[in-house]
Amino acid sequence: MRTMLTIASAVALMGVAACDSAKENAVENAYDNQADSIENQADMLEERADNMVGAVQSSTENMADAMEERADAVREAGEHAAEKVEDAQ
Repeated sequence: MRTMLTIASAVALMGVAACDSAKENAVENAYDNQADSIENQADMLEERADNMVGAVQSSTENMADAMEERADAVREAGEHAAEKVEDAQ
């Protein structure tokens, strides 16, 4: 009987120890909320970085296209100049 009482007491103490107090829950919730906030900030920064990379890639592609068009125009101007020289001879 005494062993049974000791076991029952130990189980009761473990049950009480396992219960969180309202203060512990509040602190845990505050830390969880802070962790969630930091996670959201990190996600937003990552999304902004992705958007910036996309914008830079688009801008770079547009600049490359414009340079290719200018190069084509210079080539055409050179071909027309060469034709005029040939026609003049």
